[in-house]
Amino acid sequence: MTRFSLVTALLLGSAWAFPGMAQQATDAVAPEAASSETSTESDAFADLSEAARAALTSKEAGEPVTAQNWMVSAANPLAVQAGAKVLERGGSAADAMVAVQIVLGLVEPQSSGLGGGAFLVWYDAESGELTTLDGRETAPMAATPRYFQDEEGEPLEFYDAVVGGRSVGTPGTPALLEEAHRRWGKVNWGGLFDDAITLAEDGFAVSPRLAGLVAEEGERLRRFPATEEYFFPGGTAIAAGDRLKNPEYAHVLRRLAQEGSSAFYSGEIAEGIVNTVRNAEGNPGLLALGDFAAYRVKERPVVCAEYRDHDVCGMGPPSSGALTMGQILGMLGGYDLASLGAENPESWRLIADASRLAFADRERYMADSDFVPVPVEGLVAPEYLAERGKLLAGDDALPEVTAGSPGWSHAMNWGQDSALELPSTSHISIVDAEGNALSMTTTIENGFGSRLFTQGFLLNNELTDFSFETHDEAGYPIANRLEPGKRPRSSMTPSIVLKDGKPVLVIGSPGGSQIIGYTAKAIIGYLDWGLDVQQAIGLPNIVNRFGPMDVEAGTSAAELTQPLQDIGFEVEETDLNSGLHGIAITPEGLSGGADPRREGIALGG
Repeated sequence: MTRFSLVTALLLGSAWAFPGMAQQATDAVAPEAASSETSTESDAFADLSEAARAALTSKEAGEPVTAQNWMVSAANPLAVQAGAKVLERGGSAADAMVAVQIVLGLVEPQSSGLGGGAFLVWYDAESGELTTLDGRETAPMAATPRYFQDEEGEPLEFYDAVVGGRSVGTPGTPALLEEAHRRWGKVNWGGLFDDAITLAEDGFAVSPRLAGLVAEEGERLRRFPATEEYFFPGGTAIAAGDRLKNPEYAHVLRRLAQEGSSAFYSGEIAEGIVNTVRNAEGNPGLLALGDFAAYRVKERPVVCAEYRDHDVCGMGPPSSGALTMGQILGMLGGYDLASLGAENPESWRLIADASRLAFADRERYMADSDFVPVPVEGLVAPEYLAERGKLLAGDDALPEVTAGSPGWSHAMNWGQDSALELPSTSHISIVDAEGNALSMTTTIENGFGSRLFTQGFLLNNELTDFSFETHDEAGYPIANRLEPGKRPRSSMTPSIVLKDGKPVLVIGSPGGSQIIGYTAKAIIGYLDWGLDVQQAIGLPNIVNRFGPMDVEAGTSAAELTQPLQDIGFEVEETDLNSGLHGIAITPEGLSGGADPRREGIALGG
C-alpha cells in the first residue's frame, strides 16, 4: 500500500490496517471488545448535540476535529459533551476532566469510575512545568505477598482471583479528582457533577458497546446479585438504546458534590464498599475502613525520554508506561523510520524488537518505587538506550531477549515477573483555553473489574496487576510482588509530547499491557510518518511484548503476516481494540482524534 492509498483509506474511514515467558493471565484472553456500532443513527446517540454528532461523522470519515481555543477527547460522546460544557464556560482542563470522568463512570462503567484508579499528567501553561498525580489503588494493609496463592503456595488461576472481593484495592479516583481540582480548578466543584447526576436520575441511552460487552460477559456479571440486577434487569441483559437509570450513583455523586472526596473515604460509602468486598460470596477480600482513611494521592516527578528532537513525557512508577515507551522510542532513535515508512515490515521489526527489549526490562525492574528501588534514570538514559538499540541492527527478529543492566545508584537484582494486565480502561485528553494540557488514563483494570457492583458503580480488580508469585525460578524476589499498602505496577501511559518545552501532542490509550505499544504507535505515526492525529490514532495496531507479534485482525495488517513470519516472528492475527484519544497542538490551532475502534469523539471550540 502506498502512502497515498494508506492516507486515502483512513480518510474514507475504511477498516484498513497493517498490519518464552509463562503468564499468570494468558495472552489468549480476549481483550475488551470494540464498539459494535458507532453510527450517528444509533438510538444510543440520539441525545447528542449537533456538534457532537458532527464530531462522530468526522471520526467515521477519518478526519480530525479542529478548534482554536479548547478541546476534549474521550471514550463516550456524553462524557465529552459534559467536559465541553465546562470548557465553554471558562473552566480549566482539570475542571473538564472531573465532569468527563464522572459521566464515563456512568455510561462506560466497565472501564473506569469511582471504584478504580487513575494516573494524570499535567502541563501548566503559566509555569511551563509538567507534573503527575498518582491515583493508583493500594493493597489492603492486611494482605500478604502470598495473597494470590492457594494453600500449597501455587498461584491462583487468573479469574479465580479476579472475580470477587480478593482483587479489590482501595480506590483512588475520587481523591484524584478532588486533588486535581484543588490544584488547577477554576469553577465550582459541585457544579461539575450536574450532567452526570441528571443522566443518572433521568436515565441515559445504553451504548452499543456497553450492551455488547454485557452480553458477552454473561455469567461472571450474574454471579453477584447487585451486579446482575443492574446489568440484567428482569433477567434480561441491557440492550443498545435502553434507557438505564442509576439513582444510587446519583446519590453518591450528590454526596461528593456537597462534601468532597471525604464523603467517599469515610461513612456510608466507604462502609458499603468494605461490606461488599469482605462479604463477596466465594471470594471475599480484606479491604478495611483503615485502608480508606490512609489513602493519599501522590504527586510524582514526570518521566521523559528524548525522541526526534521532542520530549515524550508521562507517568513514572508505579506505572511502567513512560519508562517502557521511553525505552522503545529511545532504542529507535538511531533508525530512520520516516524513510522506511509505515507499510514496511522492517519498520515493524524494529518497533517490535525494541518493545521486546523494553518489556524485558519492565518485567525485571519496574514496580512501586515507594517499596522497591527502581533505576528510573538509568532505564531511560540516552547512552543505555543507544547501546540497547544496537541489538536491533540485524535483519531478522531477535531470537531471544533479556533484561539489560541500566545504571543503578546502588546494587540490586530483581527476579523476572510474569504479571500481565488485561484491558479495560479509558483515556481522556484535554487542552483548555489557557493552554493547560491534561492526559489521564483511568481504569478498573479488567472489563467490569471485580464484577462487584455497589452504590451504583463497579469495584476494581487492580490487585491482580501484582505478581501472583513472590520469587522467580532462580529464587530472586520479584519487584512487583504484593505488599501491604503497595500500588500494583501499571502499563497506563498518559503522555504529553513537547517540542522546545511546549506541548505538541496529548495522548494515551486503554488496553492493559498493550497500552504501551498502542501509544508508541500513535506517536511514531505522528512524528515519523507525518500523519495527522486522527490518522495516527487510526493506524493499525501491531504489538509485540513478549515475543509473539499481535497483528490487528480483520484489516489489511494481514498483508504483513507473511513478511513478518519470514523474518522470524510468530504472528497472530487478533483483536487489538485500542482506545486512543489525542489532541495535537499546532501553529494553526488544535486538532483532535478519537479511536475509530470505540465510541468516543474529540470536540473543540
